[in-house]
Amino acid sequence: MYQVNFSDQAIRELAKLPTLEQLDVVEAFSSLTPEDLLRGSSELGTVRRGGHVYHRLRVGEFRIYFEASEESLVANYVLHRHTFADFAFRSHLPFAEDEARIEQEGGFWKYLDDPKS
Repeated sequence: MYQVNFSDQAIRELAKLPTLEQLDVVEAFSSLTPEDLLRGSSELGTVRRGGHVYHRLRVGEFRIYFEASEESLVANYVLHRHTFADFAFRSHLPFAEDEARIEQEGGFWKYLDDPKS
């Protein structure tokens, strides 16, 4: 069993969710085992970025990007699916925590669907 930690960004994202969704995300993340990471699944993947290997766990509408050591899991980012921030992170584009705020101010994908809005 891992010790589980959350970055400031991950905590801020979780705090925005309804309580039941928070519990679902935290439960899925905290129940990961070393065997799960070795075996993999359709919900688990990896992203190499800036010399780091991040694991990705999909939970509902969210993706948790985390680093694993022998003793702990550190959730670096919790990002909503289909957002610019998630796309940028997975695509190795420049990424900053502040870019996640783009989503809260109108939505990147909504803009692509209807650029006149």
